[in-house]
Amino acid sequence: MNTAQVLAELKKAGQENIRKIFIRHGAKGTIYGVKVEEMKKIQKKIKTDAQTIAKELFSSGIGDAQYLAGLMANGAEMTKKELDNWAQTATWGMASEYAVPWVTAENPDAISIALKWIDSKNAQVATSGWTTLGAVAATWPDEKLDMALFKKLIARVEKEIFKAPNRVRYCMNGFVITVGSYCKELTAMALSTGKKIGTVEVDMGETCCKVPFAPDYINKVLTRNSGVAKKKKTAKC
Repeated sequence: MNTAQVLAELKKAGQENIRKIFIRHGAKGTIYGVKVEEMKKIQKKIKTDAQTIAKELFSSGIGDAQYLAGLMANGAEMTKKELDNWAQTATWGMASEYAVPWVTAENPDAISIALKWIDSKNAQVATSGWTTLGAVAATWPDEKLDMALFKKLIARVEKEIFKAPNRVRYCMNGFVITVGSYCKELTAMALSTGKKIGTVEVDMGETCCKVPFAPDYINKVLTRNSGVAKKKKTAKC
C-alpha cells in the first residue's frame, strides 16, 4: 500500500458517530472518525515503506492519519527536526499527546527534546513534552534515567501546574502519575506531590472525562502490580 491508498482506507473506515466523538475531544480540521482498532487493521496491510508512509500520513494533517502515523513510525530513525515538526503540526490532542510522544520516546535524544518542548510557549508543544517525559519513564529502564532530573521535574510540576495552560495541566498531572507508577525511586515523591497539588481542574470540553487524582491512580497501580508497574516495551497503544 502507498500513502494515497492508506488515506483512502482511512476515509472509508470513518464513522460519523466516532467523528463527532473526536470533535468533542478537540479534533480540528479534517477528521474521518476511524476507530483505533480499525487503524491497526489498516496498519497490518502496510508491508513496505512504513516509515516513509508514516511521515507522509502525519504531513497530511488529517487527524486519524496522524494517530496512525504515531503507531507506525520508528522514532529512533527520526531526526530532532522531524520530531519538532511533528510537535508543531499535530492537529489535535490524540496526535500531540499520544502519537508524537510515543514516537519521540523511542529516540535516544527523547529527554533533551522533551525538555525543550516543555519550555515552549506553544501549549500544544508543551503537552507533547510532558507526555514524552512520561513515556520515557514508562519505557526506559531506570538505570538510563537521570533520577535527579526527574525529581526536579516533579518539583516543577508542583510549582507551576496551576499557572499552566489547560491541557498542559492535564499532561503535567499525567507525568506525575506515570513516574510514580513506573519508577520506584520516584514513587514516594510523586505520591507526596500528587497530594499537595490535589485535584487538578482542566476543561475537558464536551466530554465526561475526568482528571485522575494522582495519588489514587498511583496507588491502584501499586496494588495491582504489588509494587511499581513493569516497564512497557513501547508507549504505543
